[in-house]
Amino acid sequence: MFNLDGKVAIVTGAAQGMGESHARKLIGQGAKVVLTDLNEEKGSQVAKELGDNALFIKHDVTDEDGWKKVVSETLAKWGKIDVLVNNAGITVTKSIDDTTEADYLKVFQINQLSVFLGMKYVSPEMIKNKQGSIINISSINGLVGAKIGYTDTKFAVRGMTKAAALELAQYNIRVNSIHPGAIATPMVMQEDTRAAVEQFAKMIPLGRLAEPEEVSGMVVYLASDESRYSTGSEFVVDGGITAQ
Repeated sequence: MFNLDGKVAIVTGAAQGMGESHARKLIGQGAKVVLTDLNEEKGSQVAKELGDNALFIKHDVTDEDGWKKVVSETLAKWGKIDVLVNNAGITVTKSIDDTTEADYLKVFQINQLSVFLGMKYVSPEMIKNKQGSIINISSINGLVGAKIGYTDTKFAVRGMTKAAALELAQYNIRVNSIHPGAIATPMVMQEDTRAAVEQFAKMIPLGRLAEPEEVSGMVVYLASDESRYSTGSEFVVDGGITAQ
């Protein structure tokens, strides 16, 4: 597997689900990881389980001051930032008619604004070191349509990734997006979406949902130097659903 010894990574939304899986996999390959989340209880417990190479910071990804704090505390702890995984996100299942302005803004702020803020406040530290990897977690709904709000933001993450990749390439900073399909996470398998997800799984060519670890393998690859010539690209992990 890919060697991440000496690398320092930030993973947002890391208290559970894919974010937790990414953090575990990165540390397993030798990285030091800052886990951020609003869920302090779960996030602290995960960091404790992961040991000395993990640090948990309570963090609202939509807040600029929160990002400044995460960057500052990461530098105080480990002196640099090599990898940013913008993983935090929420889903929405409402129709256009039922989606309120407040609903829409919440999805925008968590799924899209947070990615911009992460890149804005982490990239200057990567520029100083003339290297880095930013990994933005989008979705297959950044490639094909689904519900209003969620689809919009995931398409935006795809575009932001390409724009940032072009701007930051001169500093040897790579920016890529990952587009997971249906992943068996607590968010996806919550009560109001479980039935739809299980029905969707029947349409997947590989015949099942993915486990979070199967996306984390792609995160590790993009965090490693083995992916040093990949930037501005989409990496799809969907069991073949978008190939149909």
